[in-house]
Amino acid sequence: MRMELRVCKHCFDGEHGNPSKTAVTRDMVECAKQVREYKDLIGLESLYITMVEEGDTGGAEALPTIVASIEGNRVNLADTQLVMEDGEGNMLVYPEPKDVLEVLTRNLDQIDGRTRNDVMVDLSEESTELVG
Repeated sequence: MRMELRVCKHCFDGEHGNPSKTAVTRDMVECAKQVREYKDLIGLESLYITMVEEGDTGGAEALPTIVASIEGNRVNLADTQLVMEDGEGNMLVYPEPKDVLEVLTRNLDQIDGRTRNDVMVDLSEESTELVG
């Protein structure tokens, strides 16, 4: 299985002026980094972390899937999402931060059960409320 976490670079850097969104975005990245470091323990082939900038067409670096929604007469591409591809090429896409955090923290729980190292990430208050 391969995974790619795509996050808005401006949210990560705190440039959108929403501290809550920045905290959640940074937590997602920290969780993904930990999962990537111990990916072999849960049979994960790879985990990519991609920072999407304004104007990118969804930011697909590794897995060619882009999530879009229609609001009024506009098509909006999701800049934050977790994409997973299994061995048969099936894709799962999680565009909601709550779902992204749940998937990543479940992976960390699995890894935690297979190693003596402390792999857990101290989530911000905002992220804890999301997955609470």
